[in-house]
Formats: sequence, C-alpha cells, structure tokens
Amino acid sequence: MLILAYLASLLIGLSLGILGGGGSILTLPVLVYLFGIDATMATAYSLFIVGATSLASIIPKARQGEVDFGTALYFGAPAVVAVYMTRAFIVPMIPDEIVTFSSGHVLSRDTFLMLLFATLMLLAARGMIVGKKAAAPATAIPLGKKVAIILAEGIIVGVLTGLVGAGGGFLIIPALVLVTGLDMKTAIGTSLTIIAFKSLLGFTGDLGHHTMDWNLLTLVTLVAIVGMVIGTFVSKKIDSHRLQKAFGWFVLIMGIFIVGKELL
Repeated sequence: MLILAYLASLLIGLSLGILGGGGSILTLPVLVYLFGIDATMATAYSLFIVGATSLASIIPKARQGEVDFGTALYFGAPAVVAVYMTRAFIVPMIPDEIVTFSSGHVLSRDTFLMLLFATLMLLAARGMIVGKKAAAPATAIPLGKKVAIILAEGIIVGVLTGLVGAGGGFLIIPALVLVTGLDMKTAIGTSLTIIAFKSLLGFTGDLGHHTMDWNLLTLVTLVAIVGMVIGTFVSKKIDSHRLQKAFGWFVLIMGIFIVGKELL
C-alpha cells in the first residue's frame, strides 16, 4: 500500500507537469485512502504538497515566458487572503459532527470535506472531458466588470482551496483565458504561480492548529516534484488534449468512488 501511495504521489506531479493542473485533485484521495491520514489534516498536507510542487514549475515556465506575474498578483491576492482565513478560522470552527440525522447517521466534518471535494472532482472531470466552450473575447468585457469577476473568482477559489486543499486550476485557467485574454500556455503557467503562492501561504494558517509530519510531507512532495519534472518533459512529446480527456474520465471515476465510499 505504501509503494502504491508513493506511485500515486508521482502521478500528482506528472499531471501538473503534463496538463498544468489536475494534480491537486488527486492529492487528497491519495493522502486519505493510501496514507491513512484523516481528511481535515490531509487538506492541510495537500496545500503544502500542491503548493511546493507548483512552485518548482514556476522557474521553467517563467523562462519560457509563460507566466503573467501581473495577472497572478491581482488574481492571487484575494485568493491568498481567502485561503488563509479559511484555514486559520473557518475550518477549525467546523464541528466534528455537523448533523445527526433521525436515522442515527452522523455527517462528520471529514465526511463533509470529502463529499465537497468529490463534488469538485466531478465538476473538474466534466470540464476535462467536455472541454471549454468558446466565449466572448476578454476585450469585450468592460474593465470594471473584468476586475470584479477576477476578484470574486479569486475569493471563491481561495475559500474552496482552503476547505479541501485543492489548487483549483480547473477554475483558475478558464477565468484567465476568458476574462483576462491570456493564451492557454500562459494561463497554465500563471495558474501554477497562483496555486503555488496561495497554497503555501494558506498552509501557514494551519501551523498553529496541527502538528505536521514533516518527514512524510517532504518525501511525498519530493516524489511529486520528480513527477512534475518528468511530466514537463513528456508533455512536449504527447497529445495533451487526449491525455486530458483520459485523465478527466479517471477523475470522474475517482469522484464517484469517493461519494460511494463516504455515503455507504
């Protein structure tokens, strides 16, 4: 099981390197079901792993001119604040037992977080499989509305990231393409930059609430970074569009599995 867990950690990095996202959607299930970490702690660990792995990808992306740091700043700033506030204040306030039903079943905090995460997995899978529909160019959107959309989405992504530990690339990339007008490659590099800083800074909101297993965190992160380096190299030689669809089906199956496991 431990070998499988580290192989899955390699897959997290491979996904980030090849697709520019998707790795974070695997991190929480890997930590919970393969490493046996409870969901609340796993969401914190996920922030560090995803953030550090994304951070390692910034330098090569920036050298290729695929990072718009200005856009990353004004999209990422509200996301960073939202994820930090969520980890530091909102998550600790969620009770261990949220709802007790008349049947005697209890909706626990861990189950709630896993079901919320599975919902995001299903939405992400749909986006990967169906693809993005064409939309009006960013220049058609008034500047004031454009800024409002970016700020609002930054806050939404930040809160979701804080709750479930996912980077939110499947939400960030479409916003960067359709609202700011970035091309896909630059949107991916900019998304990874946003994910890196909001995840790592958000992770600091947990330091006062949990005792971290730094040995495990460091090892899993290093394996994921190795996967990311391999994925970046492989991405130049394969059809990433087809791979994205295949990965979308995998994420769909994983999301359905999590819902079934948590409810049954």
